[in-house]
Order: sequence, then C-alpha cells, then structure tokens
Amino acid sequence: MKDFIIVGAGLSGSCLAYRLEKSGKSFVVFDDESQEASKVAGGFMNPVVLKRFTLAWNADVQLDIAYRFYRDMEETLEKTFLGPLEVYRRFSSIEEQNNWFTAADKPKMSPYLDTNLVSNLNKHIPGPFSFGKVLGASRIDPRYLLESYAEHLKEKGSFIKETFDYDKLEINSTGVRYKNLSAKNVIFCEGFGLKNNPFFNYLPLRGNKGEYIIIKAPGLDLEVGVKSSIFIFPAGGEHYAVGATYSNSDKTPGPTTAAREELIKKLKDLIKIDFEVVDQVAGLRPSTIDRRPLVGQHPKFSNLYTCNGFGSRGILIAPSISQELLSFIEEGKSLDPETDISRFTKKWYEEA
Repeated sequence: MKDFIIVGAGLSGSCLAYRLEKSGKSFVVFDDESQEASKVAGGFMNPVVLKRFTLAWNADVQLDIAYRFYRDMEETLEKTFLGPLEVYRRFSSIEEQNNWFTAADKPKMSPYLDTNLVSNLNKHIPGPFSFGKVLGASRIDPRYLLESYAEHLKEKGSFIKETFDYDKLEINSTGVRYKNLSAKNVIFCEGFGLKNNPFFNYLPLRGNKGEYIIIKAPGLDLEVGVKSSIFIFPAGGEHYAVGATYSNSDKTPGPTTAAREELIKKLKDLIKIDFEVVDQVAGLRPSTIDRRPLVGQHPKFSNLYTCNGFGSRGILIAPSISQELLSFIEEGKSLDPETDISRFTKKWYEEA
C-alpha cells in the first residue's frame, strides 16, 4: 500500500511529491499533461503586487520557504532552474512615484522597495518618471523544473502518464484502491481540471486565462524585468517574454488573436524598438472567488484531499502550502482558515 496517490504534476503536485520523497513516504503521481498553467507561468518569485505597491498575501513568509525549497530541489536533481532577476517598475506619473515612497516607509514593505530610483534603465524603454527596483525577486524556469522532476519520478517508477479515471477509485475506511493500486490517501492537484473532479467540483474554482507572447527584439539588450501595464523579461538571446493577459470569461486552452493584439499594443507603448512575435502561449490559472488557495480534506471522505487554487502566484505559494497540507495530514496540525476548503463546506457542499 502506498502512502499517497497524487493526481496532477503541476507546481502543487510536484511540490507535494518532492516533500513526500524527502520524508521517505511512498507515493505515485498521475498526470496526463492536460493542464499547462504551471508550465507556461512566468516563473517569478516576486513578493510585491506591482499594481498597488503592496505585499502579496503572506509573501514575506512564503518567499524564504520557496527559495530554500527550490534550491534543495536543484541540488537533488543536479539541475539549475532558479536564478536572480532584477525587476523594475516603470512609473507612469509623479503620483505613482509618491505611492512607491509611501509604501516603502511601511515596515513590511521597506525590505522589498528600493527608494533609489533609476532614471535611465534602457535607451529603448523611456522612463519619464523613472523606475523603482523591487528587492528580493528571482525567477524560476517552471517548465524546466516540472519536466526535470517528472523525469526524475519516471526513473524511480513513481510517475504514471495517464488520465485519472474517477470511476475506478474505490474508497474504504482504511484508504483507497485505484485499479491495481492501494493507497492511504489521495491528493488532487489538477489545477483548473478540478472542475471535472466529482469529489471537489463543488468548490468555487474560477479559471483565469493568461497569455503571453515571445518576441525577438535585436538590439533591445534588456537584462532585467520591467513592469508597466505589462511585464517584459529576458527569455534568452534576443528573445523576451511579454505578458500577461487576464480573462475570466475565456476558458479555451489555446492562444487567441485578441490577447496577442492587446499585448502588442501595450508593448509598443513600452519599448521603442522593432520586434517580431515568434511564439504565443496560454494557460488557465486556477483562481478562486476569494483569491486564496483551496487546501484540505473532503467533507465526507477523510482520505481525499485537494491542494489547488494558487492563481498567478503558484511559484511563490506552492512550497509553503504543500508543507502545510502534509503537516495537517501527517501531524494533525490545523490549516490556515484562509486556505482551508472547510470555509466553503456549509454554503457550497451538499452531500448526495
């Protein structure tokens, strides 16, 4: 009997699997590569909400946990997917400058906002009101991380590439049986695919579609990330990633012309150099109605769990949330009421 079955090998499932591996637990991961949100994410570990100059939810705690977690994964896999990336916010007015300084005076924000503004960052990116540097930011290559860890699990015989068939899951008092496999617990980490899960589809998960483009811009010579109405950051050589869009209404998986045109228009307002669009990617972020993760135990079946709903900050959130869920399952520690799915049980769940 395995200790765990994990369904989904995105950021959530991979972080959980890695923690289980390090603690000596037995598990198997099922994934059919239908959910691409983690792989097409920008990969930023940025503690600041750059639209409002506020600290992202629990970012001061999550940042340290995430950084140490990913460094440990790098050592185990003998791969490098985490690196520093300077991030700058381009101000559009004196008022935004003033808001930056006001935010930097706050004790929780001061470690992350540099008050020494930069007037000339790049000759092709005009900054009439200067740029502010975010401190403590870094970037991960999420696709490389997830594909590297999936290969690692395949070599250990702990990865099964197939669509999980819910009808084949048998639940009893001691655990579950799935086809010829027995396990004590199942954790569903399916991203937006949770909407099709008969055990957890009652949860108010809302897909938020994000798209970005890859451009080739010879001569731009940009080695940092810049945030204005959009984000642009280096993607190797003369290539740069530009994004991202947000759509609550479009639930289709592929790229759209409308998003491409929106990004091109905003990019032309940001950089003053010719560029060529060479690629476009899209993914459905698993967002929630209260912008908090969906973590915890099924209200009826005590050996079924979910770890989901990270929205656009999965890179930052996944390491700490995976730790909290496993502490809840293995040690009985309470979950954060802000993330515990029990907050939706009374209103959203009805036992058949």
